[in-house]
Amino acid sequence: MEKGAGAPRGVPASAAENVEKGAGAPRGVTAAARVEPGEGASHGVPASANLPAPPRSPSRPVGRSAFRALPPTTERAGHLHALATRLRAPGGAVEDPCLEPGDAGCARSALTPFYSALDGLLEGTAKAPTVVAAFGNSLIAGDRIVDVVREELAVGFGGAGRGVLLVDRMAPYGGRTRTAAVSSGWQPRTLGELKAPPHPFGITGVYHLATEHRARGRFKLEGEPRGTLWWKDVKDAGRLVVSVDGAVLARTEPQGDGASRTTSFDLPAGAKWLDITAEREGAIVQGVVLQKDGPGIVLDMLGVPSADATLYGRLEEDALKAQLAQRDPKLLLFFLGGNESKRLEWKRTDLPTVRQDLTALLRRARAAAPASACLVVGPLDAVQDGHEQGKPLTQRPFLKATIQVEREVALAEGCGFFNLYTAMGGEGSLARFNQAGFMHEDLVHPRGQGLDLLGQLVSDALLAGWANEGAVPAPALTTSREAASDAGASGQTAEAVP
Repeated sequence: MEKGAGAPRGVPASAAENVEKGAGAPRGVTAAARVEPGEGASHGVPASANLPAPPRSPSRPVGRSAFRALPPTTERAGHLHALATRLRAPGGAVEDPCLEPGDAGCARSALTPFYSALDGLLEGTAKAPTVVAAFGNSLIAGDRIVDVVREELAVGFGGAGRGVLLVDRMAPYGGRTRTAAVSSGWQPRTLGELKAPPHPFGITGVYHLATEHRARGRFKLEGEPRGTLWWKDVKDAGRLVVSVDGAVLARTEPQGDGASRTTSFDLPAGAKWLDITAEREGAIVQGVVLQKDGPGIVLDMLGVPSADATLYGRLEEDALKAQLAQRDPKLLLFFLGGNESKRLEWKRTDLPTVRQDLTALLRRARAAAPASACLVVGPLDAVQDGHEQGKPLTQRPFLKATIQVEREVALAEGCGFFNLYTAMGGEGSLARFNQAGFMHEDLVHPRGQGLDLLGQLVSDALLAGWANEGAVPAPALTTSREAASDAGASGQTAEAVP
């Protein structure tokens, strides 16, 4: 077996001894196997990764795969598990409410559509990519957290390409992992802006406005057979031209009615570069989709800096429905709560509004992708604004209330919930991350391996949830799908301000 390849798919955790050195420890490794930091890649595994795949039982959802085994950990994951031990980040499990009780247990839970799609990839019955649509704030907008989730899923189930990309970056800085390789002449507008931009958004939460003739984004192709251009048909904007290696493939035909439109095109075999060019200024690009045809994981990063559930209300309904229908995700993933808790502290919102707007976002997204699973990931630990240098850090006052509201809404709306705050170690964990050098100076945004570890905690929880689905009875849905009582939200309130 080649170094880093890991055990073949379907090998049970009990076969860990047969994995050759360098392949990384299987995810089923127990807490007893922990070693001290510095002893190699097979370090302590967060609690969420310590669950071995159980035997099939009658309580499993109908149609569940007869055998599931956790993929082996990668070498990077081994190092991150060791880091989790040092930072006292225990990991956690996904709460997965039962949506359809069965005679012998739960027939369908919130995450069953995603877990079933993973079964299809594992068993070879899937014919198309399994898409995860990840919405969120700046925690994921840099793509590093969801990069880890994407890559860890791809280790066990294969990858199917990049998915949704942007024609340029969302800001003048940052990498280009999820954008065109080279761009010029575009102005980004995002739903995270304080004042609403003049046009609504598609699911990327971003559009790029051509500010000059011949504005261009150039994408390096990776063997994709076809592509899709999402664009806004605004008045007097002119056409967008799609070309490959200098040859024109398609031109948009604007009508100037303001609609969000789609232009699809086939890509020649062996093509190297795709260009999206605006014939004149004013044209608007919402995104470009590039992926493979075959089965595997595609994770669309749809996060936007400063976003919260309220600002996601700026998504245009027609674009949301059409673009999610095209993507056909098997998992809607929401990383929210950090900005909500901050705005509660600033008295720019209140808990009823947080509850109402998250409920509205989940309902809109689920209505647009009714066959998808849904998972809300709560915010990480956070400290109060206005801390003084050298003074002890104080936890943000509305953080726990925000987490409680998000959990209640998620479960009531038929979504799973993952408590990232407790998974990273709860109160004081941000201080530990900061002391280890994994927080930016603003003490809001993680960096480096701190981001990677958060991604590992999420991917471990998802994989453990899939391997163990039905081993623990799924909780029933909240009796009311309307606004639940605020009684569990620690009693904190904030005044709404205009």
